[in-house]
Amino acid sequence: MAASLALRSPSSSPASLHPVISHRTSARGLSCPRSCSLNVVKCNLDDPLKLVNGRPSVPILDEKSLPKFFHSRRLESSINRCDTRLKLFSGSANPALAQEIAWYMGLELGKVNIKRFADGEIYVQLQESVRGCHVYIVQPTCPPANENLMELLVMIDACRRASAKNITAVIPYFGYARADRKTQGRESIAAKLVANLITEAGANRVLACDLHSGQSMGYFDIPVDHVYAQPVILDYLASKCIASSDLVVVSPDVGGVARARAFAKKLSDAPLAIVDKRRHGHNVAEVMNLIGDVKGKVAVMVDDMIDTAGTIAKGAALLHEEGAREVYACCTHAVFSPPAVERLSSGLFQEVIVTNTIPATEKNYFPQLTVLSTANLLGETIWRVHDDSSVSSIFQ
Repeated sequence: MAASLALRSPSSSPASLHPVISHRTSARGLSCPRSCSLNVVKCNLDDPLKLVNGRPSVPILDEKSLPKFFHSRRLESSINRCDTRLKLFSGSANPALAQEIAWYMGLELGKVNIKRFADGEIYVQLQESVRGCHVYIVQPTCPPANENLMELLVMIDACRRASAKNITAVIPYFGYARADRKTQGRESIAAKLVANLITEAGANRVLACDLHSGQSMGYFDIPVDHVYAQPVILDYLASKCIASSDLVVVSPDVGGVARARAFAKKLSDAPLAIVDKRRHGHNVAEVMNLIGDVKGKVAVMVDDMIDTAGTIAKGAALLHEEGAREVYACCTHAVFSPPAVERLSSGLFQEVIVTNTIPATEKNYFPQLTVLSTANLLGETIWRVHDDSSVSSIFQ
């Protein structure tokens, strides 16, 4: 399931990009204009939703059946592919997302040969010239993190040695971002190390989505464009018939309060609640108490990622104990390390809303899961970087 972000060309006014006032069209033909009601956002289905085994079906995307989600002004007035100096390449970590971005931009993915030798070494050869071109490499460093990170570095090196003019690493999910500071003695700061590796490999710019902490941008000695998937998730939530007076946004920990507050402000300035937890070890969390009122309300939990789902699952259990009517989980990066799927599908959540910055494998699907696409967001950002236009205006 996917929801579109109604992005325009850089010449459009920033206000037209705001998810609250835009008309929405998704891959399943979902048209969601804002209702005249002050408190309720209504959603109308153009076509009945197709279900397979109780789950919404995801269309197979190819050139013959391009869903409405990917139709945009970029496609209608795409650039001359023969004259462009913009090249878009994909690593093997998330080729589906890279293909969606290419469709949005009206480009073809660059041809590249990536393979593994018998001993596990990575081989990369570009199958077309990039001399003097602006190259964008789409490669999240998702699990297996070390494999995908090394592949990104080798791809950057290949482009640099092929005389690319500029190389931008498009990293929808930045691995090692949680190792951004020393919490105990004799620990490494792996986020800084990875930033150095990407820079030394030859990248001129990094485009990342929802970094675990904003300070990670400072670890790079090259420009970093930090984009947020918040508009994509807000666009989807706006399609649900939930009265604004019933909503409460919940931060699963104290560290995510700023993120949850920004999210709540976009949801008609919804009230905020905070789950206070104490962590006793890596990937182990213990919920202590709740700050705020959720009784009889629809709670929307917001986080940047879900790894083992220990934090968000215990938080959801606490919300139900405190009287929450329904609980939604929203995050950008669905890492889903075991036993995340068991915890998320246990009945605590009405719906778990994630994006496709990390590819969702079949073993990680469960009935409550909804996957939204960030292709339009990343494609528009790439265009704006290439056109030397403002990126921040997308989120205003």
